[in-house]
Amino acid sequence: MWPLTRSRFRFLDPGPLIDSELQLIPPESKHIEDVLAACRHPMTLSQSPELAKVSRQGLMGFLDAAPLGHHPGEPKRENIPSYHFWMKINCPDLPIRIAGGIGLRIGNTPNLCSFIGHVGYNVYPPARGRHLAERATRLLFPLARKHGLKTLWITCNPDNLASKRTCERLGAVYVDTVAVPPENELHARGEVAKCRYRVEL
Repeated sequence: MWPLTRSRFRFLDPGPLIDSELQLIPPESKHIEDVLAACRHPMTLSQSPELAKVSRQGLMGFLDAAPLGHHPGEPKRENIPSYHFWMKINCPDLPIRIAGGIGLRIGNTPNLCSFIGHVGYNVYPPARGRHLAERATRLLFPLARKHGLKTLWITCNPDNLASKRTCERLGAVYVDTVAVPPENELHARGEVAKCRYRVEL
């Protein structure tokens, strides 16, 4: 079934992706200032310095590679197409407007199912504690089904307790913890093991 050639894949209209004050929106240049503001917030700087490293140039490069959040895939990643969304939050008591991001990878390659997962998300520290990762993931279930996916794999580092709790709230089943091969790109980032959770759609 996978990997696919780019010519065989068609991005679909996901329709409105809204859960109360949370809305998933396509990444666009008009939201870059809000993303940078979330990255530069003092809580992000102190609690998630890796997220604070995001630059304007990096965001513009991402928008060029994935127009409206549609990334066609790369040969080194087995040509896995993916959707990307920014979490827009409309909440008066929050100091940021973009609360995080989430991606949905379409495919069933060994690397995807074992290490990187179908879903990847991040929530900026000022917006944490609202179950946004869980809620955003649930919003993408119908889109995954439209693409014929019946199972979603979500992976996380063994020490990422917040992501583990997100998987549990989603009803995901813990399957195992696997070692990341040295040749895998994740290993180069210091991610040497992945906990694997399975969600049946």
